[in-house]
Amino acid sequence: MRSFLHVVGARPNFVKAAPVLGALASAGATRQHVLHTGQHYDASLSSDVARDVGLPPPDVHLGIGAGSHAKQIAAVMIGVEEACARLEPDLVIVYGDVNSTLGGALGAAKAGIAVAHVEAGLRSRDRSMPEELNRTLVDHTSEWLFATDEIAAKNLRDEGLPASRVHVVGNVMADALLAALGERAREIGEHAIVTLHRPENVESREVLTALVSAIVELGPRAIFPAHPRTRARLREAGLDVVLERAGVTLREPLRYVEMARLLDRARVVITDSGGLQDESAVLGVPCVTVRTTTERPLTVACGSNHVAGTTIDAVRAAITRALAGPMRTGAAPPLWDGRAAQRIARVLIDS
Repeated sequence: MRSFLHVVGARPNFVKAAPVLGALASAGATRQHVLHTGQHYDASLSSDVARDVGLPPPDVHLGIGAGSHAKQIAAVMIGVEEACARLEPDLVIVYGDVNSTLGGALGAAKAGIAVAHVEAGLRSRDRSMPEELNRTLVDHTSEWLFATDEIAAKNLRDEGLPASRVHVVGNVMADALLAALGERAREIGEHAIVTLHRPENVESREVLTALVSAIVELGPRAIFPAHPRTRARLREAGLDVVLERAGVTLREPLRYVEMARLLDRARVVITDSGGLQDESAVLGVPCVTVRTTTERPLTVACGSNHVAGTTIDAVRAAITRALAGPMRTGAAPPLWDGRAAQRIARVLIDS
């Protein structure tokens, strides 16, 4: 195969796609196109991130914007189907588990184009999460399944997918992160990074208030780059004032490279983000995941990730455990070494 269409639409997609694009170009891909669905349209979550990781401007921009899950997925399906008819790729590559991922996979498959899923096989077993439905459906639509680790690969085989489709290649998020950092920081600070964006955490005033109550105990050590929706909910509940009075630094989302450098020097991360669970594992930074489940059990097994739940007592206890532990955990998971995209490229170009 030599011609590829990369479907991206949200901040994590851009980060994962950039190394794959570069590796395929180096391996001999003759035509590559990028389709941006427009699911994330705020510059801090979209164009700024793409530039920071070296993703070229999109050849196609659907501009789907906000909307219900069904509307977003349907709009992406239509746009990807039309792009496939015009661009005639050998393969459509989708990333992660957002609505753009599912819409891209279904649109390509309906157009008769094979699909590759980067970050296949992750499972939280929580079917109430839209992402869990997305990634499961995408895996069962894809011909090429690129898994980050053996746990994810086993999930795919256990679901009856042919082992010949499954390739354990490592984590392309690590490729982008290590490339952005260059030389690692030598000193660790005392700051804590906080990010929250999942609806179950920010749309419930009760849950969000409880989480803020735990965060304010960190005081000036806490740096909170807030997703636009999260900032709006904090403001509506008057919690932005509570955070600021406690000395918490409430900021707009940070540029990718700035966030990577801040993370590399952090003492602890408190998050509900899947990407930060991975990135903290690569760097050995203790992570408190503000969820009851994780689709990334390898990060727990390697010792970096503490899955806390969402109650104030549970989050407070998990933060205490993380701060009481080593300032850096052990080695990064196997194959999370900055060369995952090269492995993907070898498989695809040789096929």
